[in-house]
Amino acid sequence: MGLPSTSTNNVKVYTVSGSSLSRKLPDWLARRKKRELQKDIEWTSRVELLQDFEFPQASLKVRTTADGNFCMATGVYKPQIRVFEYSDLSMKFERHTDSENIDFQILSDDWTKSVHLQTNRAVEFHNEGQMHYRVRIPRFGRSLAYHSPSCDVLVGGAGNEVFRINIDQGRFMTPMATQGKGVNVVRVNPAHQLFGFGLEDGGVEFWDPRVRTCIGSLAPQGDDGAETSALAFRQDGLGAAVGTSAGHVLLYDLRQARPWQIKDQRFGLPVRVLEWLEPTRGVHVEAPEARVLSADARSIKLWGATSGKPFTAIEPAAAVNDVCVVPGSGLMLVAGESSEMQSYFVPQLGPAPRWANFLENLTEEMETTAQQHSVYDDYKFVTRRELDSLGLGHLVGSNVLKP
Repeated sequence: MGLPSTSTNNVKVYTVSGSSLSRKLPDWLARRKKRELQKDIEWTSRVELLQDFEFPQASLKVRTTADGNFCMATGVYKPQIRVFEYSDLSMKFERHTDSENIDFQILSDDWTKSVHLQTNRAVEFHNEGQMHYRVRIPRFGRSLAYHSPSCDVLVGGAGNEVFRINIDQGRFMTPMATQGKGVNVVRVNPAHQLFGFGLEDGGVEFWDPRVRTCIGSLAPQGDDGAETSALAFRQDGLGAAVGTSAGHVLLYDLRQARPWQIKDQRFGLPVRVLEWLEPTRGVHVEAPEARVLSADARSIKLWGATSGKPFTAIEPAAAVNDVCVVPGSGLMLVAGESSEMQSYFVPQLGPAPRWANFLENLTEEMETTAQQHSVYDDYKFVTRRELDSLGLGHLVGSNVLKP
């Protein structure tokens, strides 16, 4: 079996795992059929970058750890957390929760400490063995961030307040009141720790963590009534990308009030994910500028931050919930509305990660044009009238026919 690949602007994108790569068995398929598939060359030669890289129904969020050895993801149904170990290319463990996950952050360099924002207004703290502690916030949360210098967990939600939970002192701190009706996105600048709050009314407020006051804001641009749905800071501390519910991405220099670049996703859907990708240096194509990854439910687009020139685009088979680029590589992990989580490898974006260096040769050897395969190829679909004409109406309800 080959690896499906697509090419946009002469940039190849390889699907190394996901629903568009391998056939998915329906739940009602008998075990006898599964045993027969063991003799199916196409089924047995399918590629799985990470074993069991899936959830029963859908995946919600995906993150990689700071040490680069693990991946944590949340999904449904039943609501659960799964951790995957790169060195073994398989799932390390799974842990079920009481409600669905909205957002989470990994607090340690590995997977052992994490905080999760749940749909039942609960903020859960997990360690390596269990759910360590649970606290409820006054309003339903929408986004979560962690400020490591002060040990504050920041939670934005339906109200205008951003709640602060200090995990060093073990108590709530005085919340920060914004000027908006609600806070959709909470982010912390990695360079100078500036807080960024994306508001339901549109625009962004910036808060200084030292004095806990608003020191600046960005007014909504262009889209009347559009909410701020995504926010990302650049590593240099000066760049900020803002996504709106109308499908626009605006790039700002924090020293200026007007954006220097505006991009349209072209689908009119809220921007769900924004990420800055710094220029890559090495044996692969050298990027002349930083790139921005922007994703809505239907597409993932990469484009130049300075020129705005499109780099490549990906349209997964299922709606996109979250995207995570493995640091220092061209591998993207995508969580979406399908049981299988997708993985895409873009060689011109960066090299394969250390734990999956075999992708460098595998993509070239197994490249093939994308083909659609279905597990129903061995079945015949008939109507009730056709059954009656064949005299097979008595088979309805038996194991031979499936409604």
